Parts: sequence; structure tokens; C-alpha cells
Amino acid sequence: MSVWGKVSGAAAGLMVGGPVGALVGAVAGHFILDREGDPGVTFTIAVIALAGKMARADGVVTEEEFNVFRQVFVIPPEQEANVRRVYNMARQDIAGFEHYAGQIARLFVGNPAMLEDILDGLFEIAKADGVLHPGESAFLEKVAEIFGFAPNEFRRIRASHFAPDLSDPYVILGVSYVADENEIKQTYRRLVRENHPDSLMARGVPAEFIKLATDKLATINTAYERIQQERGSS
Repeated sequence: MSVWGKVSGAAAGLMVGGPVGALVGAVAGHFILDREGDPGVTFTIAVIALAGKMARADGVVTEEEFNVFRQVFVIPPEQEANVRRVYNMARQDIAGFEHYAGQIARLFVGNPAMLEDILDGLFEIAKADGVLHPGESAFLEKVAEIFGFAPNEFRRIRASHFAPDLSDPYVILGVSYVADENEIKQTYRRLVRENHPDSLMARGVPAEFIKLATDKLATINTAYERIQQERGSS
């Protein structure tokens, strides 16, 4: 994905401050502007910095993470040294990553596809070692929230890169992240009927299975309540 080409001119006039402004002041003069116009130095640096902080989120920084970054975001060869400079500055810690994410979110208000592209790129960096660490997951979830993605949308994006979390309420109910309220309610009611202790006893299920069903029913109820709360449903 060549982000730089997609954002040509998009960041003109974007207000710069905080850690983004500091990095812009440090390195912006080193970036070569696209011949078709301003590629958005602020946006470019914000994406690089966010990726660098993503690499730090698990507490371990590796060269493989930068290699994934340069492949996903297709860095022009003549800019690689400058990009690496910003990336290395940003990955010293994860402090301030919310500011970078906020800059990007404001730039692409009304363009969730572009924001999802960026989130996909960050997930690919997290995959560099094949494991989604708790720190990385928390980092990505917060970035997704700043980008305006609902919890179920974040889980959908996450599931396209990593196996679904077994504690995910959508996984527990066995419904899609885009399922409507009616489908979720019908699925929930079916699962309650199938796993209710009274139903199991009526089917002659052994007593030891009743305890398992009771625990499972509690998990199903909790999952349904989480989905309802996240969606603002009653």
C-alpha cells in the first residue's frame, strides 16, 4: 500500500503541535515533496511515528518490524534513510501515540477505508514476530478507538490478521461482527434454550454435564450483555 501517493495534498493546512510538531521540525526539511504537490509531510511523519511506536508496544524492537513497515507502506528508495530516522526517533517509547493517531483521524474524517488501511498496516507490523502481544493489542485497540472504529469493527479487523480471541463475545455467540440486532438476539435465545439446565435435564443429560451447561450459559449471557452494551442496545 503506497500511503504517500494516496495522501498527496491531503494534509495541506493541517494544524501541527505536540510530538508531531516536534518531529516535523526535526526532519520535515529532509523530505522530498511529491511532484504533484505536497504529500502531507505532517501526515507522513505521523504514520511513520505511529508505526514506530507500534513496534515498541510489545517492549521489544526488532529490525524485522521495520522491514515489514517498509514493505507494507512502500517507502520510496530515496526516502528510506529519512523514514528510518523518524521511525527510530518515535520507537524509543510509546508515549504520545494518541496524538499521532488523532492527527491522522482528523485528516481522514469521513474516510474510514483509509483509516482501516493504516490500521491494517499496524497489525502487519504487530505480526512481525507471529504473536499479538497484550501491549500491542491494547495499543491497536486504542488507535482504532481514536480512528472512530466501534469495538466490533476493531475485532473484525483484528480477526483478519490474527485468530479470533476466544473471549470475544461475537466468537462466543458465533455471530458475525456485522450481524444485525435481530440475528444476534435470535442466536442468543437459541443458545440459551439449548444450554439451559432444564433443557439438558429434559434430554436426560448426565448430572455432571448440568454444571458445565450452567457455566456455559453464564458465559453466553455475559457475551450477549457485552455486545448490547457496546452497541448501546437495551
